[in-house]
Amino acid sequence: MEQHIFPMRLDKYLADMSVGTRKEVKKMIRSGRVAVDDSPAAAPEQKITEGMKVCLDGQPVIYQRYVYYLLNKPAGILTATRDRHKKTVLDLLDEAAGKNLSPCGRLDLDTEGLLLITNNGQLIHRLLSPAGHVAKTYYARIRGRADEEDIRRFAAGIKLAEDFTAMPAQLLIRRADAISEVEVTIYEGKFHQVKNMFEAVGKPVLYLRRISMGPLKLPDDLAPGCWRPLNEQEMADLALLQPQL
Repeated sequence: MEQHIFPMRLDKYLADMSVGTRKEVKKMIRSGRVAVDDSPAAAPEQKITEGMKVCLDGQPVIYQRYVYYLLNKPAGILTATRDRHKKTVLDLLDEAAGKNLSPCGRLDLDTEGLLLITNNGQLIHRLLSPAGHVAKTYYARIRGRADEEDIRRFAAGIKLAEDFTAMPAQLLIRRADAISEVEVTIYEGKFHQVKNMFEAVGKPVLYLRRISMGPLKLPDDLAPGCWRPLNEQEMADLALLQPQL
């Protein structure tokens, strides 16, 4: 717990942990289902301070200011918090705890792969800022035979617009053929950047999947459309980038 967020109303504490809406948790409290330090909660407005134990139906409800989820984004899902017409990545996490969640970065509608979802805005900025030099690696299938000249051009930085040249990137050729398989690592995230870089060398992207971002890697056992909280090792690795998680 972080001291500066306390004291906090009991109903807000429970609502923040997605136990229910403010109206629902008030009913829970008044019906005697909530205990604070092993005593029945006094009222929804009861103040909770750091170190107090809150239980619902005898089960502890531990307050987490920040939450972190790893999602394997499928194609066809919009990377946004909400949209009137298309399903978003947050729609896939409708059972996840936590409020004010946002995707860390943007994957195109047809791009798959690793997406961090969190309510820690400082961490999102740290991971996305070009000044942070956080690596983002993608697996791609491209039309055309990838070669050493492509590796050289990516390493030199490709000019994508009159006023923008991409930072140097690493290109690894996994299979060179009429349809090549490659991995590319970039350190920024401009709109359609990976696709535009391959367009610039005359080899359009046919399929794109993000496989890592900073210390986070896309788990082999996380199917498209599925998500899970970060594990202890992933949290520890992220803490090296953002000590106050």
